Amino acid sequence: MLFGGLALLLASIGLFGLMSYSVARRTKDIGIRMALGARRQDVLRQVLRESMILVALGVAIGLGITTAAGRLIATLMFELSPADGMTMLLAIVIMVLVSAIAAFLPARRASRVDPLTALRDE
Repeated sequence: MLFGGLALLLASIGLFGLMSYSVARRTKDIGIRMALGARRQDVLRQVLRESMILVALGVAIGLGITTAAGRLIATLMFELSPADGMTMLLAIVIMVLVSAIAAFLPARRASRVDPLTALRDE
């Protein structure tokens, strides 16, 4: 349980860093969109949609790898089947929630960018 929580914490920090970096690189683009009339909700929705697409892709790839690797490490699992649906569902739900929070914070910051500051930056 401790190692699982630590792994979740490290994954969350890494995901937040990746999302923050991605949004920071696009500050000028977001500033241009807002200068042309994009609303804050539109910017927020766009950043969240892009990050959730990445999360869905990661879940799909991870589920495929987990299913394939489950047969290889079945002897190491204690009281679990290689394809324990409840454990996989719980892990997917936790990672999607953590990903949504990690994507929301940079998206909210991006939606509050002043267009003139963003265009003047760099």
